[in-house]
Amino acid sequence: MEQIGADKVAEIRRIADLARENIGRVIVGKESMLELLLTALLCEGHVLLEDVPGTGKTTAARALAASLGCSFQRIQFTPDLLPSDVTGLSFFNQKVSEFQFRPGPIFAQIVLADEINRATPRTQSSLLEAMQERTVTIDGETRRLQRPFLVIATQNPVELEGTFPLPEAQLDRFLIRLGIGYPTRDEEEAILTRFEQHNPLNDLQQVISAAEILQLQADVRTVAVSDLLRRYIVEIVRATRNSGEIELGASPRGSLALYQTSQARAALRGRSFVLPDDVKLMAEPVLGHRMILTAEARLRGRTTTDLVDQILNQIPAPVE
Repeated sequence: MEQIGADKVAEIRRIADLARENIGRVIVGKESMLELLLTALLCEGHVLLEDVPGTGKTTAARALAASLGCSFQRIQFTPDLLPSDVTGLSFFNQKVSEFQFRPGPIFAQIVLADEINRATPRTQSSLLEAMQERTVTIDGETRRLQRPFLVIATQNPVELEGTFPLPEAQLDRFLIRLGIGYPTRDEEEAILTRFEQHNPLNDLQQVISAAEILQLQADVRTVAVSDLLRRYIVEIVRATRNSGEIELGASPRGSLALYQTSQARAALRGRSFVLPDDVKLMAEPVLGHRMILTAEARLRGRTTTDLVDQILNQIPAPVE
């Protein structure tokens, strides 16, 4: 594969900076969160946002969609939500005496699945084909989704009553898991000032086209990864399967995710090659939700973040 050129890397960084600056008109601070959202977009992956209500999850998704000029739909997941409420359905139109298809909100380019763990497993599973294959099959007919396509799912990690935890197979479909967190004192004061007169989201303009995003997605895959770094990524993922504190480690999909997100992060930083630091910084957002701790580890208060850090400390990074 031909390695990405300096001009293409510069273009990726320029467009990413445009998007960050535009979204920053609405979202105060949270640069690392914005970078991870753009990373997922460049890798054609999906994002699981875990945080308490009111921290800006919906606003961030809407601001991203507006900046890209992409269609946006928000689905409020509740226990009575049906799969057809997500995917759409075929209905008989008596006026024309034929069946017609009514597309559901999943046919938008950026879909916010709000409080996804409040829906039943059957409804949650209606997202799987769309997230993995970029298609929706209804009544035996498969329909392709418009690209770029990004699912941003949210869930409240604190309030668990009346929820249905996401199964491992579905968690594995999310490229990245991240939290927004509370703003700092200065950031919260800036939020009050920014939203004092009106909502800046209403005035947000498109700064990137869908065609540009598709080209950047193709370019990111040509960022150079050395054989040593490729082996480093494999060793990190394999270590999640061999730890006595981890009941279930990351799958090969996790290896691919760590590889691709490291490429995207390098490009976002203006480099045509991946460094060990790219891999280290992407390890927790990519691997944390793909690991199940043993009961003993959970009782001792261990977290997946702790174990990812431990693995990174144990495996020496390659020096080139």
